[in-house]
Amino acid sequence: MADEPVAALVLAAGRGERLGSRLPKAFVPVGGVAMIRRSIERLLCVESIGRVLPVVPSDAPEIAGVGGDGRIAPPVVGGAERQDSAAAGLAALPREVRWVVVHDAARCLVDPEDVRRVIDLAAETGAAILARPVSDTVKRVAAGTVTGTLDRDTCWAAQTPQVFRRDLLAEAHDKARADGFRGTDDAQLVERLGGEVRVVLGSERNLKITRPVDLALAEHWLRSTGEGAS
Repeated sequence: MADEPVAALVLAAGRGERLGSRLPKAFVPVGGVAMIRRSIERLLCVESIGRVLPVVPSDAPEIAGVGGDGRIAPPVVGGAERQDSAAAGLAALPREVRWVVVHDAARCLVDPEDVRRVIDLAAETGAAILARPVSDTVKRVAAGTVTGTLDRDTCWAAQTPQVFRRDLLAEAHDKARADGFRGTDDAQLVERLGGEVRVVLGSERNLKITRPVDLALAEHWLRSTGEGAS
């Protein structure tokens, strides 16, 4: 992958109703800095990423403080759902891009070293993700009734970034669109093709900020490392 162009999509088009903010979720400050800006800055720490493309809502405010790096592309407008936004970002990338890093702006505390590791592993099979093993017992539930218990030892919670060979990711999106299939992450679309998706152990701090309690925890962690407002 060293000689092949790598681009990162920063998915930031979600509204974030559960966070209770009037701003689009990715523009909510975390420790005084918008989530999307924090995510972009961490991706820019990874030397192999040659382009970072934000995917934002149509009414997105300006992304303050990230205009000084030539690797940041002008934002594109995302869609109604995450899958639509990923497809919009993928379509907007230059043809020469061969590898795509898909990252949720709401995971703004990702460790750049973890990003490097998942990029390196993707180079072996064409697809890799960050994930963590679950600690809770996981029940399958239908209509409010437990229908089974999953083997916790085989259950992992997916994170981002997720890294794919561009042609593989494009094929996965094309098939999902043709089939009318809606997935919850890009790896799920690649899995439907029978592709091998490898896993890199992610950090517990790479949480997805969805609710106020997540925001409070992220700000606590930033204060503990001196990166956030006191």
